[in-house]
Amino acid sequence: MKILVAEDDAAILKTVRAALEEGGFATLGVSDGKEAEFMGQTETFDAVVLDLGLPGLDGISILEAWRKAGRTMPVLILTAREEWSEKVRGFRAGADDYVTKPFRPEEVVIRVRSLVRRANGHATSILQCGPLALDTQMGAIARDGLPLKLTAFEFRLLGYMMHHPERVLTRTELSEHLYADDADRDYNSIEVVIGRLRKKVGAGQIETVRGQGYRLTAEPSS
Repeated sequence: MKILVAEDDAAILKTVRAALEEGGFATLGVSDGKEAEFMGQTETFDAVVLDLGLPGLDGISILEAWRKAGRTMPVLILTAREEWSEKVRGFRAGADDYVTKPFRPEEVVIRVRSLVRRANGHATSILQCGPLALDTQMGAIARDGLPLKLTAFEFRLLGYMMHHPERVLTRTELSEHLYADDADRDYNSIEVVIGRLRKKVGAGQIETVRGQGYRLTAEPSS
């Protein structure tokens, strides 16, 4: 899962990105409003953490531009403004949730996880696919009740597949959601990690659909 963090305070930006990455997300950080608006229009993100007081272009204007262009990724607003009118403006512009500064980084992670889960049509915090269970609030994956030991990239890949079970995921789609930067994308690495995950989750649970991509299934093939 890839998250855009738009915040002009360098310390807050660093803290939020670190918390999200520790929580299993790939992040891209920007500190300018115009750059944030451009990235949201041209890149694929599973969610956005957006400060309202960005220089160059304010958060409300950015959000309105995204929604007008049909960009539907969930957006969590960060704001130091406590006036209810500002929050109302944010929701009317298309925000999905908000956090008022000062805040704990862990709260941002929990709220982003909830936004991503709901955006993918999951009502509960535990996602189940056969013997696999992803606790979206705790950021942990278990098989038959036993926690899986996964690297950060393995967790991102399997977590994304668990948000989209029984659907064929192309390597292009996976790379767009797993890497923070275009320059980092590596299709061969995805194939290698898929191979490692098959050994950890059980044979047949991750299927290769020839010429298309990969599918996580609740009914492992024989």
